[in-house]
Amino acid sequence: MLVTGGELLKICLEREGVEYIFGMCGHSNIGAMDPLYNSSIRFISVRHEQIAAHAADGYFRVSHKPGVLLLHNGPGMTNALTGVGDAAADCSAMVIIAGDVPSHHFGRDCFQEIGMHGDASQYEIYKPLAKRAWRVNDLRLLPDVISRAFNVATSDCPGPVFISVPLDMWSKKIEVDLERLNSGERRPTGKRVRGDWSEIQKAGELLLQAHDPVIYVGGGGILSGASKEVLALAEYLGIPVATSIAGKGIIREDHILALGTTGRAGTRLANDFCKKADVILALGTRFSEQDSSSWVPGFTFNIPPTKLIQVDIVSREIGKIYPVEIGIVGDVKSVLEDLLVYIKSKVRKIEWESSEKVKVLNHLKEQWNKEITINQNSNAIPIKPERILKEVREALPEDGIIIGDVGWSKNGVSQQYTAYSPQTILMASGYGTMGFAAAAILGAKLGAPEKVVVSLTGDGGFSSVLPALITAVENNIPAVWIIFNNGCYSAIRMLQQRHYQGRLLGTEFVNAVTKEKYDIDWAKLAQVCGARGRRVDRPEDLSDAVKEAIKSKTPYVLDVIVDPEATVPATGFWDVHDIYEGKI
Repeated sequence: MLVTGGELLKICLEREGVEYIFGMCGHSNIGAMDPLYNSSIRFISVRHEQIAAHAADGYFRVSHKPGVLLLHNGPGMTNALTGVGDAAADCSAMVIIAGDVPSHHFGRDCFQEIGMHGDASQYEIYKPLAKRAWRVNDLRLLPDVISRAFNVATSDCPGPVFISVPLDMWSKKIEVDLERLNSGERRPTGKRVRGDWSEIQKAGELLLQAHDPVIYVGGGGILSGASKEVLALAEYLGIPVATSIAGKGIIREDHILALGTTGRAGTRLANDFCKKADVILALGTRFSEQDSSSWVPGFTFNIPPTKLIQVDIVSREIGKIYPVEIGIVGDVKSVLEDLLVYIKSKVRKIEWESSEKVKVLNHLKEQWNKEITINQNSNAIPIKPERILKEVREALPEDGIIIGDVGWSKNGVSQQYTAYSPQTILMASGYGTMGFAAAAILGAKLGAPEKVVVSLTGDGGFSSVLPALITAVENNIPAVWIIFNNGCYSAIRMLQQRHYQGRLLGTEFVNAVTKEKYDIDWAKLAQVCGARGRRVDRPEDLSDAVKEAIKSKTPYVLDVIVDPEATVPATGFWDVHDIYEGKI
């Protein structure tokens, strides 16, 4: 069969089961876009490529299918870098395909060529963020590269991959045998990596000997689909479970053994139990700075003397941050399956439900809940952001998806929003890009159309990727944005107040000349763009407003005026404060 390079790409992507491609047109990729006109694949056109990258990231996080980007070369490709950085930091599989300059112009510095240190070397820019970067100069290689790209993106620790294709390749024709094309159907099934049995036995013995063990789960547990196994182990031995931000929801957070998240904005329970543990079983976590209180002993972890059993599918993560007592390279779900077999062969299920430890844990949880519900039930004006979390949690079904941005809508959700299942809390926990939530909701809603999906973002984050609203309207994506409107970059503003004598520069939204507050009515702006919108400034109106937004089945912006002085209880530590004060 004689096909163009663009047609060949479409065939390959259809055989990979791709549903959506996120991107933006340009002269270097329209040859690849044209065959999609009558394809089963839906092209989601955006107004800026960063939005496309966040949307592809959100799509993967809810579906665990790789997000696909189709980009223009040069500025189109570099515009997407920030969103790809988030995907790389949080292990989201993404296949990025970008047009490049014509192959016969390599090295001539033609229009939009990136070639400072090598001819047509735009793919080099993606090497720090991508697991693999290819440049395809021969159409015969394209099917193999596409197949390998999906394999690499989804294997081991998922992440982005990048494919650069000269624009002339899209129009060239090649004879292909469709029966012999590589495709997802013919790729290896990717059996789970099982851990070393002798090390699993040692881990089992160490857990059985422990007096105060804790199971600590990161995003790798979510990616592995290990929720059932984590809960089974916890309930068999009565071990409390704490998580990183990325691992939030691995078990129901209203479970008596659930401690919540750790770190700078973790729960008091999780930080206290982890730092007092004699053994920690760490599953699929990088021990990131935010989750580990800048790795300063005494706030979240004390390793050593706490003995660490670390399980990760990536060998270089074992012992990278903390010394390990036992290191197991393997898939979290598989390792836990084997660990449970071993433990069940050694002891019967422990009757922990009425133990003194659980009574203490239950008391501490009650104390913590009393502390955080004060602001959740507050009728103060401006509205406390905690009140928003309460109303959203009560309005959403248990499988509803929350996407948190940065600042309060990340830290507050991590600490005080109850998750009931995996893949329902999505946050830019590693890279922390402002605007992630406002754009990622596009892909998340497309990836989980049957679920309610809500973006919690500040007015700064929403405005940074404002065209995401236009994309939602154009594509009839019923996303719901709830904006924490405080008229400032509150997290950074607080740092200026604390460390720089309140000299506020660049953190408040004001008219540069008059110094008056620059107040944008985001609800009215949403209406101008074709979405629905409502502004709320009284707490008693919140419940009805949230329910209305969810039931609207249309793009909806809920603009909530919140207290700019609101803070999240700092139960952990962040050494940036010591850095500002010159102590480090």
